Amino acid sequence: MKFLNFKTMKRLLLFLVILITYSCKENPEKFIPHLNGYWEIEKVILASGDVHDYKYNPLVDYFKLTDSLKGFRKKLKPLPDGTFEDSKDTEEFNMKIEQDSLNIYYKTKFSNWKETILLASENQLKIINANKNIYVYKPYKPININ
Repeated sequence: MKFLNFKTMKRLLLFLVILITYSCKENPEKFIPHLNGYWEIEKVILASGDVHDYKYNPLVDYFKLTDSLKGFRKKLKPLPDGTFEDSKDTEEFNMKIEQDSLNIYYKTKFSNWKETILLASENQLKIINANKNIYVYKPYKPININ
């Protein structure tokens, strides 16, 4: 039996690493059903590596899909009685699956921008923006004063 030479083994290993990496990447379509709802920023991981933790959030992000790939996001202020004060500003968006990523394209009368959903589950939402800052959200849970 002949053994593979070092160069061939190296190529085979590289091929296996690439194959495993691409096959393990999660399908971004699975993120879509989890986006709807009230999300509270837990932390922001800046491109520099610095982390800003949020202990308290005066505002909550509300995402609403109006169909499979269109929707809006707005900032809401939770009130003690369990209702929300509406900011009246709505950011409409379209989502697109591009190169194995789920991208959100926002459009307002003031600006247009893109963000990419890195993860969306019932317990966490991670979004990266053009500046490479990662926003980590948790589901919003009202504070029970009673």
